[in-house]
Amino acid sequence: MQIMPNRMDRGFFRYQEEFETKALEVLRSGWYVLGKEVSAFEEEFAGYTGARYCVGLASGLDALWLAFRILGIGKGDEVIVQANTYIASVMGITINGATPVFVEPDDLYGIDVAKVAEAITPKTKAVLAVHLYGQPCDMGALSALCKERGIRLVEDCAQSHGACFDRKMTGTFGDIGCFSFYPSKNLGAFGDGGAIVTDDEKIARDMRMYRNYGSEKRYYNKVVGANSRLDELQAGLLRVRLSHLDELTKEKEKIAQRYLKELQSEYFELPKLRSHANHVWHQFVLRSPYRDELIEDLKAKGIGTIIHYPIPPHLSEAYGYLGFHKGDFPVTERFASQVVSIPMYNGMTDEEQEYVIRALNAFKPA
Repeated sequence: MQIMPNRMDRGFFRYQEEFETKALEVLRSGWYVLGKEVSAFEEEFAGYTGARYCVGLASGLDALWLAFRILGIGKGDEVIVQANTYIASVMGITINGATPVFVEPDDLYGIDVAKVAEAITPKTKAVLAVHLYGQPCDMGALSALCKERGIRLVEDCAQSHGACFDRKMTGTFGDIGCFSFYPSKNLGAFGDGGAIVTDDEKIARDMRMYRNYGSEKRYYNKVVGANSRLDELQAGLLRVRLSHLDELTKEKEKIAQRYLKELQSEYFELPKLRSHANHVWHQFVLRSPYRDELIEDLKAKGIGTIIHYPIPPHLSEAYGYLGFHKGDFPVTERFASQVVSIPMYNGMTDEEQEYVIRALNAFKPA
């Protein structure tokens, strides 16, 4: 049996008729940029998250760097971010000339709020919380800290569509919530796409201006903006997926619960769940000091895996100029050397999951 770590085709075939009908509708409309599909998706996604406003963008990275741009964060400013994130989170900070201040994660991969408190300086202008793998950070404590210290709070929700902390959805705790709709996401498009959500009318208005070359009125440019528009076709297809997101999330929760119940081994550690939060299982991530052997063992049995992420941003060549060295963030580096994502996708069959479980439970390092 061959099992991929992720399958996006099954998500298409399940709702094939709806996707194809919507695609043809958009193609036949003759309107392909900033039309009714984008407006409708923005309204529907804002309603889904509980935010007042949503602005569709070209990618999750654009959502991040434009968020900090609009908040006026740039050269000389510091933004605190967890060290164990994907590099795009950090790029959103540095594209604006601001300095990332890394802190360690807690044991659930979210930003450690106690470490955030220790890292605040007079130059700290914002905190970026990354809801990694589909589980919210400790947003109660983090929100309170940011409000107390007068610091902006931005959320990277690229992996947490629909995840809640204390029944409040990720993306709605801070000033801006940033989303990616890359095809592998829980709410995935059929190409690149992104969005921000906010309760601030000015932020939403400014984001609409920045995404369209800095223009509110055609050929009248108020700022040097970007070309970052969620296109009509992707917005229409996202509307179809959004209408099924709750059922897709429940399916992943069922798969995850079976893994949590049936996986048993002294050679790897299962993910832990945060209290007062719901995990939407963008990834099901194990930790193992025998990771490389485990990956090879599963590969030999036809089971694919992915490492999210093998090189922390502070050790990447891209951020060598920041001057960090191996050992500066030992928790992050230990996670990077041990985490492995096992197959987790909508449409995964009971037989496929049974095969993965048997293979994992049978693993023994040499």
